Amino acid sequence: MTGILITTLAQRPELAGRLWDMEDSWPAFAAHDALAWLLYPRMVAELPEYVLVATDGDTVVARGFSVPFAQHAAGRDGVLPAQGWDRVLMWAFSDLRRGVRPDTVSAIEISVAAGRQGEGLSGRMLAAMRDNARARGFAEVVAPVRPSGKPAEPDASIHEYAYRTREDGLPHDPWLRVHVRAGAVIDSVAPLSMTITASLAEWREWTGLPFTTSGPVHVPGALTPVHCDPDQGYAVYVEPNVWVRHPLT
Repeated sequence: MTGILITTLAQRPELAGRLWDMEDSWPAFAAHDALAWLLYPRMVAELPEYVLVATDGDTVVARGFSVPFAQHAAGRDGVLPAQGWDRVLMWAFSDLRRGVRPDTVSAIEISVAAGRQGEGLSGRMLAAMRDNARARGFAEVVAPVRPSGKPAEPDASIHEYAYRTREDGLPHDPWLRVHVRAGAVIDSVAPLSMTITASLAEWREWTGLPFTTSGPVHVPGALTPVHCDPDQGYAVYVEPNVWVRHPLT
């Protein structure tokens, strides 16, 4: 791991076009979140100092996106939103447009290249994200965590799963465990963190599944079932996440 270099995109802007060179573990449907389509290019263009890139020689092996936002602005009052990932992205770019001073950094994504999992890269990227926020004067990083073990239990309640622990008291979920070991505390569940709506034809293309029966459909990589409505010709996925808080002081 001594050859791994983690920098911000602002420090190495030449890597902007290579952020998606690496194969990652996101399911195909996740790339079709409407806000992701709209705002990922803007994170790269307008907030490069909050985008982290890990390289091993000339190879991109991990990436991390984060955004600054005003958690304690009027009407938000320090409460992390039930709409999680989607809402914090909206807040961040609304604040940026209106010139509202941010007071918190939210993680958006940490992804490790396929074939490089198990090397501790996710923990190193999380530490770098925390260090980057601290260096910019922030006292807290929050994260709408996508629990990595939840796809194996799509029918389990996220409200139970989020707080499930092992005998040692650490979270049952591996990715939540990385956050807690780094100093985070679980804050709340974001039951509406990401919403993806699409036609049945699109869901069939993304998943290879028939999507012909009304009701829940278990899709590989999904944290909860996708709700299929053949009569109306669409299916909806509402992904829950788990909010965690990382105090930096």
